[in-house]
Amino acid sequence: MFPKPLPALTPNTYDYESLPMVKPTGFREYDARWLFQKEINLMGVQALGMGLGTLIKEMGVKPEIVTGHDFRGYSSAIKYALVSGLMAAGIRVKDIGLALSPMAYFAQFDLDVPAVAMVTASHNDNGWTGVKMGARRPVTFGPEEMGRLKDIVLSASFDLSGGGAYEFIENFPERYITDLTNRPKLTRKIRVVAACGNGTAGAFAPRVLEAIGCEVIPLDAELDHTFPRYNPNPEDMKMLHAMAEKVRETGADVGLGFDGDGDRCGVVDNEGNEIFADKIGVMLARDLSSLYPGSTFVVDVKSTGLFNTDPALKANGVKVDYWKTGHSYIKRRVSELSALAGFEKSGHFFFNRPIGRGYDDGILTALAVCDMLDRNPGKSMADLYRDLPKTWGSPTMAPHCADEVKYEVVERVVKRFTEMRDRGETVAGQKIADLITVNGVRVVAEDGTWGLVRASSNKPELVVVVESPVSEARMREMFKAVDTVLRENPEVGAYNQTI
Repeated sequence: MFPKPLPALTPNTYDYESLPMVKPTGFREYDARWLFQKEINLMGVQALGMGLGTLIKEMGVKPEIVTGHDFRGYSSAIKYALVSGLMAAGIRVKDIGLALSPMAYFAQFDLDVPAVAMVTASHNDNGWTGVKMGARRPVTFGPEEMGRLKDIVLSASFDLSGGGAYEFIENFPERYITDLTNRPKLTRKIRVVAACGNGTAGAFAPRVLEAIGCEVIPLDAELDHTFPRYNPNPEDMKMLHAMAEKVRETGADVGLGFDGDGDRCGVVDNEGNEIFADKIGVMLARDLSSLYPGSTFVVDVKSTGLFNTDPALKANGVKVDYWKTGHSYIKRRVSELSALAGFEKSGHFFFNRPIGRGYDDGILTALAVCDMLDRNPGKSMADLYRDLPKTWGSPTMAPHCADEVKYEVVERVVKRFTEMRDRGETVAGQKIADLITVNGVRVVAEDGTWGLVRASSNKPELVVVVESPVSEARMREMFKAVDTVLRENPEVGAYNQTI
């Protein structure tokens, strides 16, 4: 019998090498993330594979799964520990090797396999690992499946019937690249800075962009799992600044940046302006709704209010659905509503048919941006950005808050803002016009200025975003008001970045 995982073990001990360690907080809302060797060991990963295999059979889907891993020094070892657990549970594994997360999602369709387990820490710093999982393409697990997986693993309630198998799919990246590039070439040459942060996308993104007719200027495209310059995260200002500098230096038409597992894309315009992903979403929604009038788009609660107020979107008959932040939530909502696309402020974009298959793919997003430029030959990326109604928005800011208490803290913050509204109190000098509580709380002032607080789904952090359609000063006033409420909670620590 496989032993029950323990929440903590000390490295370099007999027990650490003999027993599984799985910290319970690593089971997030829609995927799994742990600090490797501190919160999970290889035997713990094996237990995760056994649990996932048990759950797949419980769900009644065909016992086959696609696996892949990102470019980190420890990811392949973690994947093979996961594979051993899956096989023990009777799952037939098809391994695509080093891959992007969207490559693994594509493999579910291309190989006709229902389930996926992609070993990646995504944009998290080195030291982190994790698994993105699903069993009903194109959606990935949500809270219900993750809760059940957690119960199975922590109680060691495994169905180890055996009968598993392993197959390595040779040269699978070529199939993915062919799928993306089997399309008309651009009608004009677009100069693109392709920034990869030395992550996995460096092996694939420049090739795809060149194949559709771009002139590619690689930036940190060499694979290096030490991430020597910065973490590959296009939501991080350090990466965006590096992209902006390269665009200005080379006179490129656009800068496109990819995160560690290639499911997100960040954008810098030809003048070196860093465009937050929700604004790119509005620009793409404008472009796509002119081709497909009356389209529905799903956006997360962190995103700009322009999706509701933009005159061009209104003229194209666009319907917008604000939903919970998180790639699994938005992906599922896009599928449920048969939306044309879903946009997250983090840069996860989900293109449904006829553009994509409903999952998030940073390289497909990059192609959509290039196509938008191609369809607007008289305008630069900066021109298209300037065409949007002006708003002042912050990057995503993340104050530290322990996993064990972050949801409780957010509940307190929601309660506090609710009481303020009910008592007629002001926030940032104005009455509260609206409170959106589908995911944390989005407090909206009378002039449309808003602030959001929610719990991060994958790190011990809260998430704070503010925006104003009026002025930068109003945006800063809202940030001060939101931060004042946050500071009533001693569990809230320092921000990773602020305005």
